[in-house]
Amino acid sequence: MEGDISDVSETLLITLYARALETKTTDPVLEDPKAVEIAEKLRPELLESNSMLRRNLAKGRIRKDLRLYISLRARRYDQYANEFLKENPKGVVVNLGCGLDTRFFRIDDGKLAFYDLDLPEVIEIKKKLFSETDRYRYIASSVLNYAWMDRLKERHPGPFLFLAEGLFMYLPQEDVKKLVIEMHKTFPGSELACEMANSVIQRTPLRQIAKYKMRKQLRLGKNAFYSSGISDGKEVERWAHGIRFLDDWSYFDVNEKKPALYRMMRHIPLFRKMQWTVHYLL
Repeated sequence: MEGDISDVSETLLITLYARALETKTTDPVLEDPKAVEIAEKLRPELLESNSMLRRNLAKGRIRKDLRLYISLRARRYDQYANEFLKENPKGVVVNLGCGLDTRFFRIDDGKLAFYDLDLPEVIEIKKKLFSETDRYRYIASSVLNYAWMDRLKERHPGPFLFLAEGLFMYLPQEDVKKLVIEMHKTFPGSELACEMANSVIQRTPLRQIAKYKMRKQLRLGKNAFYSSGISDGKEVERWAHGIRFLDDWSYFDVNEKKPALYRMMRHIPLFRKMQWTVHYLL
């Protein structure tokens, strides 16, 4: 796998190991045995990597707050999927920018139709680690190549739930807007849960602070930085008539395993919505 993952896609290793390491704690907020299995498979290769990030992950070195955030976020997206399927038993879940996510194995009820979509380089790695089935399938494509939408429409009448966990902030703003509008046109009545960054991050000095944290503290590559953001969840409603804001979620809303300072931050709008998830009806 060495050299096969771009700077941005390398973040998929962080999320995988965060879930695996959290699962192995005494009181995990998320149980993901499949992530543990895959992390162990990758560990010998990552230990030999030229990347400090990969070596640190293989050694279990990841910040506790980051591990917890990623695991809580994954749990919340699992809940979005379960809530959607409860209301739409024949609905289809599509994981956009899936990385090495193992959500299908966490939520599968024996009937679930589920798609993992990511760049071809990522899907090739997934194929070495996971097997496709009639209900669990891959789409090797950029999310910005809209041909994947036609493929889904041909196979399923819907409705669809699209999950974009840790994706949109890495795409240019205009591309995100065009993508959401196209999804709204193609899949009306479906739902979208997507993580967004606050547009204030694009301004200095916050931009420089965020860059420092991502490159120096997390050891991410130079291309792994936020390229877009919104100021408020309702902003997306103005992109196209018919898109409706349903709810949002922030890490700071959760009441468990956090210092009191984190809980206090939920009352400060800028902190609560510095990077958060927004749920829409398309």
